[in-house]
Amino acid sequence: MRPPEPVMVLDLFPEERAALLDLLAELSEEEWGRPTVCEGWSVKDVAGHVLGVDLGNLSVRRDHYRIDPAPGEDLGGFVNRFNEEWVRAARRLSPRLLLDLLATSGQQLFTHFGSLDLFELGGPVSWAGPAPAPVWLDVAREYTERWVHQQQIRDAVGRPGLTEPRYLSPVLSTFAHALPHAFRDTEAPIGTSVGLHVRGESGGDWTVARKMGGWVLYAGAPASPEARVSLDETVAWRLFTKGLTPGKAEQEAVFEGDRRLGEPMLHTLAIIA
Repeated sequence: MRPPEPVMVLDLFPEERAALLDLLAELSEEEWGRPTVCEGWSVKDVAGHVLGVDLGNLSVRRDHYRIDPAPGEDLGGFVNRFNEEWVRAARRLSPRLLLDLLATSGQQLFTHFGSLDLFELGGPVSWAGPAPAPVWLDVAREYTERWVHQQQIRDAVGRPGLTEPRYLSPVLSTFAHALPHAFRDTEAPIGTSVGLHVRGESGGDWTVARKMGGWVLYAGAPASPEARVSLDETVAWRLFTKGLTPGKAEQEAVFEGDRRLGEPMLHTLAIIA
């Protein structure tokens, strides 16, 4: 086992956006309106949401312009409300205009990401815990969000996924950083280790180990873990983004060792809301 390496994705943003634009450009009017796994959102709504995420990032990160939650509103509630309000407004945009805006917003945002010091400490990545996170993890999270939304669109219109290891492997490596936070309430003796094995070309092995200060993430597989969970790569990314329920994922999972210790793997989330 070893500390996980930084997930570097700057070169993938333009490729992912180009693939999204090519996909959207070939959709029929009927396909734009198809429902997606995002409840209440069509393909066009998800594309509009991606545009909103781009613009929100540029406003906050580059321009330091913020809209804060309402009094008493938690982060999840704020994000859900904010996203829904934007998607409703974006329904006024034509598909052609959405494509034009996505091309422009992507170019500006990816240029901004390229200007950052990825090894500085920034704000927390909420699903990885409340501590300040390195900027590379925050940027990798942004890549995973765009990748996941593109897969949701591809699923809805019956197109093959962008699942080559070049694209999916960084998604899974980023999502692994959610594991210590998922285990935060799991009691176990110091030295306990729990392994996650993701099957497939883009998969790999990660371990959470119980240390004095809490659970710590490692890359690689422990020699003698107290528990181990194996998931197919397609099941893993869908599970961690609420595209698959823990119950459904459990039917596909292989458990070894102490099942109680393996259960938090099925409740790991790598999205805010």
